[in-house]
Amino acid sequence: MSEYPHFDREAQSELDWFEALVNLARYLRKPEGCPWDREQSALDFAGYAKGEAEELIEALASEDDAHAAEEFGDTFFTLLATLAAAEEEGKFKLEDALKLAHEKMIRRHEHVFGDLKADTPEAAVEGWERAKRLERESK
Repeated sequence: MSEYPHFDREAQSELDWFEALVNLARYLRKPEGCPWDREQSALDFAGYAKGEAEELIEALASEDDAHAAEEFGDTFFTLLATLAAAEEEGKFKLEDALKLAHEKMIRRHEHVFGDLKADTPEAAVEGWERAKRLERESK
């Protein structure tokens, strides 16, 4: 494996590995990176992520945990490649996407973080759908 400036062989924690993967996705788009990666748009990578997610589903269904972990990593990295392209295209930044996802998950889990109560999975889904409906109506 050729070295690149952001590769940390001493990565230990989830955050270390997350940072390493984000840096790798961004590095591959640089002139010294990969010509194929540079050619792909965020939309292209999003399409590849769909295919990777299908492979993840198959791996989970097969109950081969090592294969599922590998496919999860492939899916996750393809999403990070989507991010790297989107950042270059001026579509969004990682920080913004993470913040919006966090806020949405809090809103959609009103039965956990708000006044709504849900004692069953079905009640939780009803609350989730209600939150989605309210979000759509407010847009």
